Amino acid sequence: MSSLLQELPQLLPWLVILPLFWALFSLALGVLYRHWIAGVFIFLLLATNLILIGQWLLLGDLYYSLGDWDVPLGIQLRLDGVALAMVTVTSLVTAACSLHASTYLDDYPRAQQYFWPLLAFTWASLNVIWLSADLFNLYVGLELLGLSAVGLVALTGQTEALGAALRYLYAALLGSLAYLLGVALIYSGYGQLDLPALSGLLESDASTRLALALMTLGLLLKTAIFPLHIWLPPAHGKALPPVSALLSALVVKASFYILVRLWLEAGLQVVVPSAAQFMGALGAGAVFWGGWMAWRQTELKMLVAYSTVAQLGYLMLIFPLMVGVSPTAAQLAWEGGWLQLIAHALAKAAMFLAAGNLVLAMRRPDIIGLHGVGRFLPFSLLGFGLAGVSIMGLPPSGGFMAKWLLLQSALASGQWWWLLVLAGGSALSAVYIFKVYQQCYIEDTEVDNFRHPSLLLDLSSITLALLALSLGIFSAWPQALLATALSGGGV
Repeated sequence: MSSLLQELPQLLPWLVILPLFWALFSLALGVLYRHWIAGVFIFLLLATNLILIGQWLLLGDLYYSLGDWDVPLGIQLRLDGVALAMVTVTSLVTAACSLHASTYLDDYPRAQQYFWPLLAFTWASLNVIWLSADLFNLYVGLELLGLSAVGLVALTGQTEALGAALRYLYAALLGSLAYLLGVALIYSGYGQLDLPALSGLLESDASTRLALALMTLGLLLKTAIFPLHIWLPPAHGKALPPVSALLSALVVKASFYILVRLWLEAGLQVVVPSAAQFMGALGAGAVFWGGWMAWRQTELKMLVAYSTVAQLGYLMLIFPLMVGVSPTAAQLAWEGGWLQLIAHALAKAAMFLAAGNLVLAMRRPDIIGLHGVGRFLPFSLLGFGLAGVSIMGLPPSGGFMAKWLLLQSALASGQWWWLLVLAGGSALSAVYIFKVYQQCYIEDTEVDNFRHPSLLLDLSSITLALLALSLGIFSAWPQALLATALSGGGV
């Protein structure tokens, strides 16, 4: 088997080529064969992902130069431990969202025509970002991703969805403009855009600091980090459930992924501890403001959307816990930050799918409408609850293990104040999740007419939620995978 994997051709480009072909076939053949086309290409992408895991375990980090042009003239694709983790999570989440959409979209025939090609373009854009090590290629991936995501938000054509999509578009364009200005400054100063090469070239001068500040501002806006989060709740809350799950689990993580690569791979020698502390403060604000706003919501999907604002805040703790600290503390923060990202991706996708199932069943979006659901929809509530375990950071979930690693890093680096953020955020998460369950078990004899979702819809949510729980039990595997990018000199 090992010799067979070594003899296989380089498959990295196919992670981008296959979803592009999927999009083209979906547009050309229409909705008649949409499920067959989606099934074939999802299978091919999952198989490619599995083969790449085997090749990476045998050969280590994989590289592919497009057109055989080496950097800095050409564009190189790179699959290290972090990129492999992100490619794998993208495959799992997108496959589950596709399974959910194959049934859920039966009530939205107009949306089906564009959902599948936009989903494929989104998958291709995400893989471009995970595999790229060139700042301009990352910009191209961000632009394609933003346009695809805006189209997905606007699928229903409803007034609220169109307004949310328009705000999302404005935020995406502003973020891209700031990022591109920073890229231009970097290129004018250093003559290249390859991240590994820049890691040894960047100097702490005014031009470089301005470039990093502009790129950081653009990426924070795209990631919807507090207080630049205003566009996210309506975009995620008003989109179709499989779209909301995809956006919250993966799309907003793409810009954060670039931000981490930029700060901790290329610009680590330029970044000062005070700037890293400021990033952590933004994360703390996101945790508490997002949790508070989630508790105040009256609509179920808006509650889950504001929960995303809060959970994104934990990711920002990776910066103060890695800059100007000991190697041990940095290692713990690195593994904990990425594990939090993966756990949130799985759990939040599961929670949005389960919330969509509950809204579908009760035919109304408000939380009060959940009265009596506990007796009729046990599987939908199971998916929501299992996802909530990881969101709250309870053992044995991936969310718990991620926060435990961040807590250890804070103690090892002497930054005790981040413990308050971790503990307070988890308590707030419990408050708004139990608020939902409280309404579910209030009996209302006047409301007994529920639509029972297909078992396939609940299966999509429960599967992702179980993966989020399993991530904590088997965390040693992803931790070893993530650690290689740090110890191998990638960051």
